[in-house]
Amino acid sequence: MIRSTCAALVAAAAMAAVHPANAYTVYVTNEKGNTITVLDSETWEVTATIPGGQRPRGILVSHDGKELYVCASDDDTVRVFDTATLKQTHTLPSGPDPELFILHPSGNPLYIANEDDNIVTVVDVEKHTMVAEVPVGVEPEGMAVSPDGKIVVNTSETTNMAHFIDTETYEIVQNVLVDQRPRFAQFTADGAKLYVSAEIGGTVSVIDPAAGTIIKKITFDVPGMAPEALQPVGVRVTQDGKKVFVALGPANRVAVVDGDTDEVVEYLLVGQRVWQMAFTPDEKFLVTTNGNSNDVSVIDVEAVKVIKSIQVGEQPWGVAISPN
Repeated sequence: MIRSTCAALVAAAAMAAVHPANAYTVYVTNEKGNTITVLDSETWEVTATIPGGQRPRGILVSHDGKELYVCASDDDTVRVFDTATLKQTHTLPSGPDPELFILHPSGNPLYIANEDDNIVTVVDVEKHTMVAEVPVGVEPEGMAVSPDGKIVVNTSETTNMAHFIDTETYEIVQNVLVDQRPRFAQFTADGAKLYVSAEIGGTVSVIDPAAGTIIKKITFDVPGMAPEALQPVGVRVTQDGKKVFVALGPANRVAVVDGDTDEVVEYLLVGQRVWQMAFTPDEKFLVTTNGNSNDVSVIDVEAVKVIKSIQVGEQPWGVAISPN
C-alpha cells in the first residue's frame, strides 16, 4: 500500500513537471493581417487564428477571463469575443479609431483612446452603452488607470501630455507635460509611480501621480545604435515594482530597468520593431510583439533572458493574456 502510494505520488509529480499548473492563453492582434493569433503559454504553440476586424491593435481580456476586447481601429469599434468559443458576440461603441484602452479595476467601465477625434470614450461593458466622452489632447493613445480606480490617465501624442481624468466626474484634474510623442502609460501596483514613454523624445518619464511632477527621466543608450532608433513604446512593471521593462521599437531591444533606482541595467535583443508587451499572470514570462519580424518573443522574467520566438500573423501589435 505504501509502495503504491509512493508510486502514485512520483507519477503525479512527473505529470506536474510535464504539465505545469500555470498555463495561460495568449492573444496577439496582427495589425496588417487583420487577425488575432491565439497561443498556449505551456507549449508556446499557435492554437488558433481568428478574424480580428480591420486593423486590430489594442487588446484586453476581461478580469473574469470570459471576454476578449479588441480595438478594431479601421472599423471604429471595439469587437468583443467569447474566450471559450473564440466567436465574436457583440461590439462596443468606441468612437472613431480606437487604439488603446484600459478597464477599471472593478472590470467596468472601459476607457478608450480615440486617436482621430481627440477624445477618451467611456463605455459600460455590461450595458454596451457609451457613458461619457472626455476631450483630451491631440492624438490620444496611451491609457492607464490607478490601482484605486480613481484616476485614468491618457497620453496625447501631439500635445505631449499625460492627462489625469477623475473617474467620477470625467474631468481632467491635472496635465503633465512629457517628452515628444508619448505612447504608453503604466502605474506601479502601489500607485506611487506612473511611467510614461515618449517615442520620439526617447525617454520614459517617471511621474509622482499625487504631486503631478516628473521625478526622473529614464534615457537609453545601446552601443553602436543611433539615438533616434531608441524609441520607447510599451512599458510593463512587475507587481513588486522591482523590474520595469520598456519596448524600444526599431531598436529591437527591451530595456530592463531597476524599479528602485529607475536606471537601465540591461538590454534584451528581441524581434524587429518591438511594440507592446504583457506578463503572464504569474509573472514568469513577458511576451513582446515584434511588428516587422511577424513574431513574438518570450522573456523569462526571473532570469531576464529571451527564451523563445514564435511566428504569428502579419505585423503583430498588441498582446493580452488570460487571467487564469
